[in-house]
Amino acid sequence: MPKAKTASDKPLAIEMLMADHRKVEDLFEQYQAAKDADDDSRRDIAATLCTEITVHAAVEEEVFYPWLRETLDEDDVDMVEEAQVEHDGVKELVAQIEEAGSADDVLDAKVKVLGEYVKHHVREEEGEIFPAVAGEREALDELGQQMQARKEELEEELGIDREGTPVAGRRPGNGAASARK
Repeated sequence: MPKAKTASDKPLAIEMLMADHRKVEDLFEQYQAAKDADDDSRRDIAATLCTEITVHAAVEEEVFYPWLRETLDEDDVDMVEEAQVEHDGVKELVAQIEEAGSADDVLDAKVKVLGEYVKHHVREEEGEIFPAVAGEREALDELGQQMQARKEELEEELGIDREGTPVAGRRPGNGAASARK
């Protein structure tokens, strides 16, 4: 029986990663819009950003990138290694943002640089990596199911509900460092 096509008609793994990309892009826009707002709203947005990026990176590193290393031609695996190095830089900034005590000019600068790193990373994934595996529809649909299951596990560990909001009493970002271990 053929698999049902998704609304975007992209394989499930790609659709899921792109949805994460759009969500994070929206959070960066929210942060920019809140720069004149109170410190708590900026901190909350930054914390949510950190959590979303942490979960996304973990899913890619644990499920998607290993599959890519097995699937891509040897000449294309360097794209995955570059993406992993980009993740390492992003995770360092995420850790610094999570440790920030208050929303100030330094935090604003770190969030801005994180946004630039993420924008570059997304552009390369969507423009180079995803097209390189576009012909693997069935495998990407199955992989997407594995990725979704892992994402749900991570969200539960971090106390995040399915809409990406904190479960009662948990502030987004708290414990995100544990998901990176």
